[in-house]
Amino acid sequence: MTRSIISTDKAPAAIGPYSQAVRAGNTVYFSGQIPLDPATGNLVQGDIALQTRRVFDNLKAVAEAAGSSLSAIVRVGIYVTDLANFATVNAVMAEYFQAPYPARSTIQVSALPKGAEVEVDAVLVID
Repeated sequence: MTRSIISTDKAPAAIGPYSQAVRAGNTVYFSGQIPLDPATGNLVQGDIALQTRRVFDNLKAVAEAAGSSLSAIVRVGIYVTDLANFATVNAVMAEYFQAPYPARSTIQVSALPKGAEVEVDAVLVID
């Protein structure tokens, strides 16, 4: 199976030894995205809704770089530092996805890189 790296300047550059996404066969595995502005590399300032929108915008850019779209995502992993933000994150996710929705997990974590409040990773399948 051939493995190829997916990369775009429309999403933040990796802040460690990893790729934005990797395609293996017809599956694309996204690294976690935090709410970094791709132009500056800085964490966006604002509430959890603004941060979550930035994360999904970053994922959308990577999906497009893979030649696909968010609609082909089959699984989403969401990591938040406060589950009190669960309803807001759900509402923002609903702005980016339509039924049938991808499978998903939401997990509260003690901390995220750069002090982010939310991180999302995903798996996309290209037909």
